[in-house]
Amino acid sequence: MCGLAQISRASFYRPWEAHALQELDPDLRDQIQRTALQHPYYGYRKVTKVLRRQGRPVNAKKVRRLMPADNLLAQRRRKFVRTTDSEHDFVVYSNLAKNLELKDINQLWVADITYVRLQEEFVYLAVVLDAYSRRVVGWALDRNLEARLALAALDRAIAARHPRPGLVHHSDRGSQYASDRSVKRLEGIGAILSMSRAGRPWENGKCERFMRTLKEEEIGARAYRNREELQQNVEEFIETIYNRDRLPAALKYLAPVEFEPQQARPESAPWIPAGLSLRRPEEIYPDASGD
Repeated sequence: MCGLAQISRASFYRPWEAHALQELDPDLRDQIQRTALQHPYYGYRKVTKVLRRQGRPVNAKKVRRLMPADNLLAQRRRKFVRTTDSEHDFVVYSNLAKNLELKDINQLWVADITYVRLQEEFVYLAVVLDAYSRRVVGWALDRNLEARLALAALDRAIAARHPRPGLVHHSDRGSQYASDRSVKRLEGIGAILSMSRAGRPWENGKCERFMRTLKEEEIGARAYRNREELQQNVEEFIETIYNRDRLPAALKYLAPVEFEPQQARPESAPWIPAGLSLRRPEEIYPDASGD
């Protein structure tokens, strides 16, 4: 029939598809639009999770079908400049984080620094995350890329979490983290230092992922004039949105502040450092025989 009428099948079905969308629950489409506008970098999976948490049982396939129809596609942005200065004479520590098996909070902290371009100046942001819960436990802003920036974020994390000896602190090998002041501060609380290898940002992937989220969902979404304005908005994003509202897939779509109490050990239970997850000899040499 389409051939005889000399029209394409897409043109024939388009009015029917539009009519089918109109027949869908308008309240559902409104909820999807509100969620997508509030979280412009959420894909259909996370939008579905948000709707279900709001008491709306909905199928993910339906959300996936409706979002493109309403032009609600997750946004993506470009990569940003690295700020790591590894050309220094300080001691560089081995990467211990890659073999850790995490079972509790305050076993592994990951730290990183990024830059933010403002209308009037450049500023730098340092953050510290708990690798187990993905929660931001410390952060700081400064106009200078010096060791005091990393120390300010670390001190904030220590004051908030009071970690016990045995904590592993992982970062890149930048001078801010390898400086004498940073090393002494970490050793003073009984922490063990761990650093990524040069040119391997994925070895600090959890912190790098947070920086990407922050820039995509907050910093890239508006223009800031000065540091004071940025400080206020970054604090709101970290403390209110990211730690309490955002739903990481790695935490089974629970916000970090929801995830931590569910995983918490009893207060009477002794705290233990993270264990090492190393391969067994038979996994390395599967053809080996003998005792």
